[in-house]
Formats: sequence, structure tokens, C-alpha cells
Amino acid sequence: MSLIWQADFYRSPLQNVEGQTLWELLVCDATRSFEFTASCPQSQANSTWVAQQLQLAGQEKLPDVIQVFRPQSLSLITTAGNNLGIKVEATRRTLALKQWLAAKQYPVTVDKLPPLPLPENLWGEEWRFATIPSGDIVDEFIERPIPFLQIPDFLKPINLGLASTVPIPGVVIYGGRKSMRLAQWLKENNPVSLNYIAGAPDGLVLEAGLVDRWVLATFTDEEVTAAGKLYQERKQLSQGLHFLLVQPDDSGMTYSGLWLLQDED
Repeated sequence: MSLIWQADFYRSPLQNVEGQTLWELLVCDATRSFEFTASCPQSQANSTWVAQQLQLAGQEKLPDVIQVFRPQSLSLITTAGNNLGIKVEATRRTLALKQWLAAKQYPVTVDKLPPLPLPENLWGEEWRFATIPSGDIVDEFIERPIPFLQIPDFLKPINLGLASTVPIPGVVIYGGRKSMRLAQWLKENNPVSLNYIAGAPDGLVLEAGLVDRWVLATFTDEEVTAAGKLYQERKQLSQGLHFLLVQPDDSGMTYSGLWLLQDED
């Protein structure tokens, strides 16, 4: 069982006695049964200091993975992790750490980039909204030879306590000959959630990586808009769980990629 920590290293609202800005390192595990904090003046805020503190935090047992959600923390913690032989993972899914920061009234929100259009060489032939019953979504795909399959344990419906009859909403993209290229791009960009956004025109916006946002589609058709609203409503009944499925065509014979996603808290 790999040991996973969540970590943040950022400017603290506090100052030291000389009035200097402090940077604070917070480290915890997913249950917060382990917590560690350390702070230093900004002049000492570097990867060497972070590595020293991580060694103090771990004592004899360093983690296998450190998860980081804040872009401003990522490079220093990654360098420190590399020096200690620890893999650092950029992910928005650091719930325990974010709850701890919120309890301390520290900033948790991260400035996101404005959404960019999906590169034209990736866009498929057509797409649609769809649903799959909660009880079928894992069994339907887990045994298939899908090149890009992202079904994390913590997002399996059974682990979210969802009844097997709950419809899980999603989006299916028929990519045609670009299907594999699109699935590869999605894997590299690490999808987080996919949202219907009302506007003029309406759109589908993919949240990815730590702060990236991509416009997957825009539309003005009233029927599609109604389907988009229903898609968002269904997410409220599925604890935010939804899926993105990429396949070459609608034959149901081959799939290029499947991602189980969940709305952010």
C-alpha cells in the first residue's frame, strides 16, 4: 500500500516578529491522522528547505507520492521530492488538505485560466449527452481493451455509495479517425470534470490539470441546451460523478478512452 501525502507551500497570512512574510508548509494524509506544519521567512523559501522539512515530517518513513493542488507550490515541492526520491503528483483532488486550509482560513481557491478552444486537429465528428446506470459503468468497460481507461477507485459508484439504478450522466464523442489522437491528448491533459455552461452560445467546458480549461463544444440548438441542463441536474443526483467516453463510431465495438470524472467541491 503506497503512502500518499498532500502538501501545500505558500505565503501565510502570518508574519514573524520582524514583520517578515512567512511561507508555510502544510503536509497531511488523506484522513488527516497525520499532519505536519513548518514555516520560514520568504528569503529561505526554497526547495532545499522544503526537502529538509519533508525529511523531518517523515522521520524514518517518507511517502511514495506527494499530491499538490496549487500551481505556485508545484515546482518547489517537485524539486524537493526529486531530491528525496518521492514522486510528486499535480492534482486538484486534495480534499483533506483543502479542508485543513479552509479551517485555518487560508486561501484555497486557485486562479483558473480562461477556457481555450480545443485544438482543431483533435475534434471528432460528433458528440452527444448520454447516461449509463451506476451499477453498469465499471463492469461495462473494465474488462474491455480500452487504450486509455481512467476509473479511479475513489470514483467507483459503489465507493460513493450510489445506488445501482442511479443514472450516471456523461458525454460521448465519436472521434472517427481522430479518436485515438483525441484520447491521447485527454490523457496528457488529465481531465477533472466536464461542465455544461449556459451562455451565448452555450458550451461544454473541460476542467483539466490544475488550472486548465478547454471548450470542447459550443451550441445554440434548443434541444441540445435542454439536454445540457438535464446533464447538469443529473450530476447533482450522482454526487457530481460523470463520464467522458471517446470512441471512433457508434458501433459499440471499439473504444479509445473512458474517464470517470467528478465535479470539484
